[in-house]
Amino acid sequence: MSEQYDAIITGSGSNGLAAAIHLQQKGLKTAIFEQASSPGGSTRTEEVTLPGFKHDIGSAILPMGVASPFFRNLPLEKHGLEWIYPDIPYSHPFADGTALACFEDIDRTAAQLYKDEKAYKQLFKPIVEKWSQIENNLLGPLSWPEHPIELLKFGFKALPSAKMLVNHYFKEEKSKVFFYGSAAHSTLPLQAIASASFGLVLSTMAHKYGWPFPKGGAGKFVEALLSYYKSLGGELFLNRKVEDVNELPEAKAYLFDLTPKQLLKLKGTDFPSLYRKRMGNYKYGAGVFKVDWALSEPIPFTNEKCRKSGTVHLGFSKAEMEESENSIHNNRVSDAPYVLLAQHSIFDDTRAPDNKHTAWAYCHVQNGSTADFTQQIEDQIEKAAPGFKDCILAKTTMNTQQLEVFNPNIIGGDINGGKQDITQLFTRPITQISPYSTPNPKVYICSSSTPPGGGVHGMCGYSAAKKVLKDHFEDLK
Repeated sequence: MSEQYDAIITGSGSNGLAAAIHLQQKGLKTAIFEQASSPGGSTRTEEVTLPGFKHDIGSAILPMGVASPFFRNLPLEKHGLEWIYPDIPYSHPFADGTALACFEDIDRTAAQLYKDEKAYKQLFKPIVEKWSQIENNLLGPLSWPEHPIELLKFGFKALPSAKMLVNHYFKEEKSKVFFYGSAAHSTLPLQAIASASFGLVLSTMAHKYGWPFPKGGAGKFVEALLSYYKSLGGELFLNRKVEDVNELPEAKAYLFDLTPKQLLKLKGTDFPSLYRKRMGNYKYGAGVFKVDWALSEPIPFTNEKCRKSGTVHLGFSKAEMEESENSIHNNRVSDAPYVLLAQHSIFDDTRAPDNKHTAWAYCHVQNGSTADFTQQIEDQIEKAAPGFKDCILAKTTMNTQQLEVFNPNIIGGDINGGKQDITQLFTRPITQISPYSTPNPKVYICSSSTPPGGGVHGMCGYSAAKKVLKDHFEDLK
């Protein structure tokens, strides 16, 4: 291909799309090269069980798609995107048939917690109220904060482990388990430093924006992004696996929505040996084992709050959840894993045939595991929804290796683009002034292996694009 571009983006996940859109918005000529036959990276929707049942293969609930400082300012509704907001963003059932719900209303949420009502409001109200002052620092590379006092206040709550935070704030066992449900999205042990930050951010998103998902499937989000990108003049090439930078058209900058392992395999980067060694030390996190179900009826949760929730966290005691998340980092297998479940079709009737339903769930496993955790996941759901197994019409499963085949960025089943512990939370992929730059001044990284990490928010790509503009197109930044 002889055509010249200002910038080429490899990979059409949410970060690659964000980078391409921002550069195109600035008047640059860009193109996206995608190795798969369908765009979107992990954000895709397919019929994988029975005809007419639409399943999100990767990302399913997209709170950060709405909350992202970049995505929320794009005219995606004009390009076909319609958000669906479940009655309850997420809930957490217990063995005695009760459940706690995270409502958008903080006071209503806190009122369920009895002795911990006041503590919950003290924990979350300041963060929700001041979120606009700290979001850019939390969702970008390390930089001098615009509001240092507010960021420091958040840091005092976010840097401890989830276990330390719940023991400090809460007295009730159920309150602690409830917070663990969102904190465990980190895939870190709940005793790990900064694991509290995930629970704080995700619950704040629920209170401030809700936990919505796109009508018709997560793939509709990608369709809207691509439609907008193409309306700006951007180009997309599918089935174009890039193995050598020199295969790409001439451009001033090349942005790769790839993790370090893939980037190091790429020829033509001219990276020095020291950089390769440092990138080779990048740590990947726990994997996931995922199940999609076609169902004859809605999941028969015992508690009504769960029946009205888009997302349900399953883990029936503090000790059980701690053991579940510890085991995957200590060569053990939990028979009662923490399960993250999404149920779209009770709110979105486009997901399944009339009077039928879908469900999506995963548990955390060791990176690279090929073990089948279907029974453990279904057993956990059955505890909160007796009769669930009788509703199953068909199912498909994906272990960590199958997930990596589906999307090569999911190394060993790691859906966060790398371990998000304290050593790699803000200094990913390596510690340097610009996490998006490489020793090759034309090559940049824009994947979730850069700050702020995993999630469908596009902020990694947006920040990488800003760096490209600063380095090569100073008059346009």
